[in-house]
Order: sequence, then C-alpha cells, then structure tokens
Amino acid sequence: MIKLEIFILCTLGIIYISRPWLLNPRSHGFYRFFAWEAILALTLLNIDRWFLNPFSWHQLISWLLLLISLFLVIHALYLLKQIGKPDARRDNEPLLGLEKTTTLVKIGAYRYIRHPMYSSLLFLAWGVFFKTPSWPGLLLALAASAALIATARTEEAEDIRFFGEPYRAYMQETKMFIPFIL
Repeated sequence: MIKLEIFILCTLGIIYISRPWLLNPRSHGFYRFFAWEAILALTLLNIDRWFLNPFSWHQLISWLLLLISLFLVIHALYLLKQIGKPDARRDNEPLLGLEKTTTLVKIGAYRYIRHPMYSSLLFLAWGVFFKTPSWPGLLLALAASAALIATARTEEAEDIRFFGEPYRAYMQETKMFIPFIL
C-alpha cells in the first residue's frame, strides 16, 4: 500500500512539472512524462530487492549502469549550463530552464551523443531493471526506452526549428544515446 501512495505522490509531482506538455503530443515533454512514470514504477517494483545479493551478475550490471547514469546527468547538466547558455530568448517552445539553450553544445559527451540527459534516464531505467530482472520490469524498461526514443526524436524536431542546419549536421556526426552504437 505504501508503494501505491508513493507512486501517486510522485506522479502528482511529475504531472506538476510536466503540465505545460501533457496536452501537447508534439512536445518532447509529453513523451518524457511517460518515461519518468515508467522509471518510477520500475523503481518501486524493484526497491525491496535493491541490495539483495550485491555481487550477483545482475546487481553488478545494475550498479555499472546506475553509475553511468549518474555521471551522464551531472556531466550534461554542467555542459548545458556552461556552454549551452540557457536564455529566455529561446521561448519558442515550453521548455524547462536548462533546456533553453541558445548555443549548440558539441563537447564532452555531446561530442558523441546528442542526448546525454536522456541517455542518463535510459541507463537509469535499465540499471533499475537489472536490480531484479522480471517480466513486468522488462515491460516497464522497454516502455521507458520507447518513451525516451520518442522524447529525443520530438526534441530533435524542436532543435532543428531553433538551430536549423547546424543541428542537422550535428545529427549526422553523432549517435542519439550510446556512442558509436545508437
């Protein structure tokens, strides 16, 4: 019962953050809402077994993915703030403050992948899945992955509208989530 209460409370917070996008399927925030929800559900599904068998193969994979996720989110936030120069001039779409970048970031992780923040969420989802692999967990991890792909594709359309041809060229030079692979 406590997990349901936590899910409802966290969902209300996610709805509050996502309110500008929830009625607009053409916005990346619409799909990101579903990724966050799937990751929340997956986390609550596996939370009871988070530290069981800490040296099992799936726990080791989990911790590696979670560490990559943590590194990517910190690294990407730093670069977006320092290089991306978020500014109110980018008011063409409803965006979170850190998403209002006015300079295309192409260094660090952004040199190899276009969406380190979404990569972080992808690694988070699969890291949480590997805590206790299960069929329901697999479905939630796949749902989060699909929502993140839709989020990234929608955001790329927004970025093309703002940055134009330089962003199209950047898309040709980089992968979406995982360097050299995807």
